[in-house]
Amino acid sequence: MIIKSIIQDMWPKSHRAVEGGGDGGAIGGGSGGSCCWNNLPQELLREILVKIEASESAWPTRRNVVAVAGVCRSWREITKEIVKVPELSGYLTFPISVKQPGPRDYLLQCFIRRNRSTQTYHLYLSLTNELADDGKFLLAARKCRRPTCTDYLISLHADDMSKGGSTYVGKLRSNFLGTKFIVYDAQPSHAGAKMTRSRSTRLVNLKQVSPRVPSGNYPVAHISYELNVLGSRGPRRMQCTMDAISTAAIEPGGVAPTQTEFSLSNVDSFPSIPFFRSKSNRLDKFLSGPLASQKDGVLVLKNKSPRWHEQLQCWCLNFHGRVTVASVKNFQLVASPENGPAGPEHDKIILQFGKVGKDLFTMDYRYPISAFQAFAICLSSFDTKIACE
Repeated sequence: MIIKSIIQDMWPKSHRAVEGGGDGGAIGGGSGGSCCWNNLPQELLREILVKIEASESAWPTRRNVVAVAGVCRSWREITKEIVKVPELSGYLTFPISVKQPGPRDYLLQCFIRRNRSTQTYHLYLSLTNELADDGKFLLAARKCRRPTCTDYLISLHADDMSKGGSTYVGKLRSNFLGTKFIVYDAQPSHAGAKMTRSRSTRLVNLKQVSPRVPSGNYPVAHISYELNVLGSRGPRRMQCTMDAISTAAIEPGGVAPTQTEFSLSNVDSFPSIPFFRSKSNRLDKFLSGPLASQKDGVLVLKNKSPRWHEQLQCWCLNFHGRVTVASVKNFQLVASPENGPAGPEHDKIILQFGKVGKDLFTMDYRYPISAFQAFAICLSSFDTKIACE
């Protein structure tokens, strides 16, 4: 209660907006309004903010951390230094967190709700160990059928999933048969990323705010589903090539590209997890981590081979209680030992996805992929694939 009263005293209007905001509520970025807390010594201020960040370790109370970051620019910078990336903390605090790699030591538990009537999919962060809880909204996707392909537009807003919107973060595109997919990021995931030009990209660029960091199509992953020679009894076989992640990322001390800021064209409003505009739009400001070089090779993920259960007469994988309904969509992805012997790092599950209800699926991911990349990969599993089943 003491921390909450301090936050209310620091910025009452912002805190009330955060308290009342759900998936559709947004708060504005504090521009530096004057209050008695602004003149605190930096050492004391940092100590207070550290205590607030440490005490509010889970949603919905973690919104208090977002509130103090909106008091003024100096508070925002200190809060951004204190709040660690998901790789180190396991917390998803700001919108950019969905573009950053997950924790190294465990799977971050999420779930996806499907709406068949609207062809939309909502990703939530699990707040408890229950398979079905309210969750914290993270991302939304809308399926768009086209004559030669299918697009899944991914957004930070549950109701605005248009590519020209300020909350658009990327898309998943399939081929005509639904057996090959490409994951596109709306902004470069690493310095040197190449953008794929298209008519939709040119239309979006007409609205862009920052010409140095355009919103466009930057390929970050290629997904392919192979022909299943076992027939309808066998599971799908899939492979994901992570274009921007080196194979060295899964080794001890390895590093994966990490985005640290959205480009200016993507921060007009973030209703789910509020974020605040930064003056800098330099490419090296919001990107960090090495590009996957041809020497190292890119990371390739493949589905873990299931075992045949004689008593149940079906293919089985151990999801440790996170999946309860048998489905051809269920999968676990591990790193593929390309051109070398398999090590212990190739046994770790990087992404697992499975069915727990008619339109409810769990999605658990870890380093070196992000929530956005994991969500896009899981969306590819929803398409019907006659040749693969």
